[in-house]
Amino acid sequence: MKALRIHAGPAARAHLEKNGLAPDHVRVVPGAAGGPKGLILGPLDRFLFGEWLPRSRQPVDLVGASIGAWRLATACLHDPAAAFGRFERDYIAQRFDPPEGRKRMSAQQVSQRFGTDLAGFFGQRMAEVLNHPRWRLHVVTAHGRHLLGREGGVRTVAGYLGAFVANGLHRRSLGGWLERCVFSAGGAELPFDTRDFRTRRVPLDASNFHPALQASCAIPFVLQAVHDIPGAPPGAYWDGGITDYHLHLRYRAEEGIVLYPHFQQAVVPGWLDKGLTWRHRATPALDRMVLIAPDPDWVRRLPRGKLPDRKDFTDPGLSPEARAAAWRRAVGEAGRLAEEWADWLRRPDMAAVLPL
Repeated sequence: MKALRIHAGPAARAHLEKNGLAPDHVRVVPGAAGGPKGLILGPLDRFLFGEWLPRSRQPVDLVGASIGAWRLATACLHDPAAAFGRFERDYIAQRFDPPEGRKRMSAQQVSQRFGTDLAGFFGQRMAEVLNHPRWRLHVVTAHGRHLLGREGGVRTVAGYLGAFVANGLHRRSLGGWLERCVFSAGGAELPFDTRDFRTRRVPLDASNFHPALQASCAIPFVLQAVHDIPGAPPGAYWDGGITDYHLHLRYRAEEGIVLYPHFQQAVVPGWLDKGLTWRHRATPALDRMVLIAPDPDWVRRLPRGKLPDRKDFTDPGLSPEARAAAWRRAVGEAGRLAEEWADWLRRPDMAAVLPL
């Protein structure tokens, strides 16, 4: 059984048929939100950023939300293969044991732990990310408006209820509650059209690197929002996946390719769209995208029959040691994804490329 599926939009397929796929064809690499699911992409990340893409010279825009932002910031570190190895070890080793007498840690406690882990991971190495000679990092966050402009008990609950209703009526209506705020390194312009959704762009620099990255991972009600990020409009900032869960964006790839290592075929627009399956279909925005993802049948053969998931942290039938062991096994099995992708690049088989 094959572990990897390759999908392509119509323009991307035409490109592959005419030119194949070389590292210098890639213009954009997105990184989806999705928590521990992103761990399954570790072997692909090491191959892409450690071996394959360095064979080219063009600048590449890396657009990430939540764990996708952390992954792509890791790609900008020196020796990315080693950095991704540490990322996997540190992420899998995370524990959020509740205090005695409590079922789970508070959002404040989780945020403090996560912030410490994030600062420990990047330490003094943020300059490597901000000044990478070719990779241009874009960290996506969700900036609260009106009731969601500040975090606080009832107002946050009411704000997200309003956002949920508005988004159900029309995705653009979500912009009345949350706007996309993207922190971009090195003065890079956004590599996608922003007419789809209310958007701000803020320079990513040493003063806001850590808060922006933590905000991009700040799942509402699980972590606290990050407030008043330096250089950005005042207010509360939450997980970038709220507005852009899988980064279903109108990318400006010109004649190149958007190469998307993803953990599933569907590119869901926002976190609140997870249950709105009619919004999961591909659109012309993805025409230049090549998406590589695990085969669902192969996923069912992984430990516990699924990808690593955030719910594993709180599963009462799964000890922290058993969870970590299952995740390590899944990541080990995912080596096949990188092997099969490397094989396809050496011997492209268009019969194996499915519609997106």
